[in-house]
Amino acid sequence: MVWRSGGIAWHGGVPGLRWEGGRVSALSRGRDIAFRAVGERRCAGARGNPCPVAAVVAGRGTGGRCADCARLDRAHSVAADTLADDPRPYRVYLAWFGPGMVKVGITAEQRGDARLLEQGAVAFSWLGRGPLMAARRTEEVLRHALAVPDRIPYARKRAVRHALPPVEERAHEVRELYGRAVGVGVWAETLEALPCEVRDHGDVFGIGDLPPYDGSVVELVPGGVVSGRLLAAAGPDLHLLDPSGRHLALDTRLMSGWALEAAAAGHAVTVPVTAALTGEDAQEQLF
Repeated sequence: MVWRSGGIAWHGGVPGLRWEGGRVSALSRGRDIAFRAVGERRCAGARGNPCPVAAVVAGRGTGGRCADCARLDRAHSVAADTLADDPRPYRVYLAWFGPGMVKVGITAEQRGDARLLEQGAVAFSWLGRGPLMAARRTEEVLRHALAVPDRIPYARKRAVRHALPPVEERAHEVRELYGRAVGVGVWAETLEALPCEVRDHGDVFGIGDLPPYDGSVVELVPGGVVSGRLLAAAGPDLHLLDPSGRHLALDTRLMSGWALEAAAAGHAVTVPVTAALTGEDAQEQLF
């Protein structure tokens, strides 16, 4: 049987693979995962609607959409600043992904920490809550005042998950950033400040005992197989121990638009994979 996946869905802090038609397969650590890509990769559509032309899209894009559907999807996103009249309350957060990798962001309050899980935030704290545009202004003010980026590449996030400092060190870095953010002061005029309460997703992701990282899947290809034992799931990434003993990461956004069929457990990985990043090469490519 052939299925089409929409990547990871985080519900109630639990990861699962979404499939066309609404089905979700639970992702439990230790299970074997093996599938083969079939045919061509087709546009995943936008806003829950199929692509009207079922356009063929490139294998390496994490968006999985044609240009028209990508524009439609972004036109209705908070990130595009097109929802200025959204009446829902929003929250500003401080997120930690690894040593020196912190950011400020916003999310709809009703989503809870789902956005943080989707991004692979290992630790985070809320900073404030209020109307969308006030939250957006606060995000911009703090991003510049704290000299932190608005986004961190997933390649950097996944490459350090096997060697993170202890929970308390992670929390200390978030608390330090929180203190600096509160010191900026001006944002509190339009948002309700929230106390610093650091939450850690290390156990939720299952990243406490990952082996050294060897690389990641670059793209799926027709007939190509991905296979391995699930070690962890963080953000959109599955961390797998492949049959040859490599620790590989699969960004499940690369799966969108592909028809997938089951492959035999233990089958060799036959899709393009990055080489292991070590030493100066890792420093150069990741930073």
